[in-house]
Amino acid sequence: MKKYLIAGLLVWMPLAITLWVLLWLYGAMDGMFLWLLSGVQRAVPSGVAYDALQSLRGIPFLGVFVMVGLLLGTGIFATNMFGQWWLRQWDSALGRIPIVKSIYNSVKQVSDTLFSSDGNAFREAVLVQYPHQGSWTIAFVTGRPGGEVASHLAGEHVSLYVPTTPNPTSGFFLMMPRANVRPLQMSVDEALKYIISMGVVAPPPPAPPAVRPGEADPNRVG
Repeated sequence: MKKYLIAGLLVWMPLAITLWVLLWLYGAMDGMFLWLLSGVQRAVPSGVAYDALQSLRGIPFLGVFVMVGLLLGTGIFATNMFGQWWLRQWDSALGRIPIVKSIYNSVKQVSDTLFSSDGNAFREAVLVQYPHQGSWTIAFVTGRPGGEVASHLAGEHVSLYVPTTPNPTSGFFLMMPRANVRPLQMSVDEALKYIISMGVVAPPPPAPPAVRPGEADPNRVG
């Protein structure tokens, strides 16, 4: 009985988690769409326009399409010269508001570092000894120490994020000498799967180096 229950759980669990994530995303987008719709309705007097907006609430998946379109439109706007100028003005205006500027600037710096296409965050998976010598774990390079911290560190150091298992959204921030870090050929996605699965889903071994014409294959025996 236990064997069959575990087999059934392994079949249904991935599907259940996938549906849960999709439903959560749908609820978040739909909730944001309804919030925007409520704001527009407050600005529109009662009448035909108000009733038309009210009827939009009953259309399934409309919130998802609207929010995806809004994100795409914002991205297109933010990548041209005119949109970048407006974003600089927006950042400057929020930077003058007490309390708000501290929160906004901190979140913006983190998001720009993590999601920027030319950033270093989570671009490389490495192997480090943590929490003590002889115990190894996978970490992600997030950059290099800077500011006052860098002035107290001798030699080249890297900033690392060591995620916890099975929830990689929490973890530890470390600064280690580059010489103590072993680079891995696995991608960041493969490393995350390895961590979340607690080592069950191992990434494939790296491909052997290509043999040039005229060279002997080092992996060949005899």
